Amino acid sequence: MHTLLTNLSDLWRVTVAALLFGAGLPVVFAFGIRFRGRVEDGATGTARQTALALSVACFAVVMIAVVVGVLFIARTFLATRLGIHLLGA
Repeated sequence: MHTLLTNLSDLWRVTVAALLFGAGLPVVFAFGIRFRGRVEDGATGTARQTALALSVACFAVVMIAVVVGVLFIARTFLATRLGIHLLGA
């Protein structure tokens, strides 16, 4: 019973991580695409600076998350082979 309660108590952490990385990043990317579609006004051809800034910010968040994820996966290799200690390796 103790093992079951321990597993259930840690389940919320896994659920939050899955929602954040499994659904959260695609939602941020979708917002970036949506903002990018509003950058140029078809009638006048002028760029909307706020939409462009939000689009770039959304894409930057996604790219940073991807780079951090790859570094997290490769942290042991980087530490043992190259001597680069990142993300608690």
